[in-house]
Amino acid sequence: MSDVDSSVDESSVNHDSAAEHPRPPRREFKARGSFVTRCDNCQLPVLNCLCPYQVKAESHAQVWLLTHPLEHYKPTNTGRLIGDVITTTQVFTWYRTAPDAQLAALLKDPLYAPFVIFPDDQPDYADRVVGIDAVHAAKAQARIPVFIILDGTWRQARRMFRKSAYLDALPVLPLRTERETRYRLRKPASKAHLCTAEVAIELLRQGGDTVAADVLDDYFEVFNDSYAASRLHHKIDPPTAAMRRLAAKQSTGDSESGHPGAHRGA
Repeated sequence: MSDVDSSVDESSVNHDSAAEHPRPPRREFKARGSFVTRCDNCQLPVLNCLCPYQVKAESHAQVWLLTHPLEHYKPTNTGRLIGDVITTTQVFTWYRTAPDAQLAALLKDPLYAPFVIFPDDQPDYADRVVGIDAVHAAKAQARIPVFIILDGTWRQARRMFRKSAYLDALPVLPLRTERETRYRLRKPASKAHLCTAEVAIELLRQGGDTVAADVLDDYFEVFNDSYAASRLHHKIDPPTAAMRRLAAKQSTGDSESGHPGAHRGA
């Protein structure tokens, strides 16, 4: 979940009509730096391209991003970093009235144990709240835990949670962590408000996918540093410690986390 509210008029996106699937917003998100020359693959300014540090990792748990339509066009969105690293990641565009058809089918598949990631700060859904032990229990039952992360600003995420009836039957898993955000590309309302990638990192780590979490954490750090440096037209040289760790994994072929039996996406 991103940290600040978008300044783009949400009324320009008709996300209330299922008939619009999978229609994108009418225009791309335009922000400061939108005319910078970017890498076609990683979308970072070519000055500090992220591609040399993309390392794949496997995990027992999966991440499904339910992404607000406006987030798809923001180069500062960190949800895409998860998909760059965790090969089973799936991305679905959020619509209020009906879920993506593929998402609806997956939610009915007993192979998966989906959890909606959201704070437990309201009493009306307290009966749905579970702890990280439920993730470990799902793994013990040979099910695939799934972290459904609402990918948008905090205001958008709360609306997505409240206005998506198809999520109402799912358990709610609040993230409990002492981690403070290191994200520097949008100003957080609180240091406790983690960006989307940081949420996934902590969930994977707590769920036992520590190697995958560490790879994603390094990749997020490289993204964070590279994007911030590019805003100042500064080339990072020499490489940071996180860059060196990821580059070493690429050169040795040690890019898969320690779960050879991990499930791939459906």
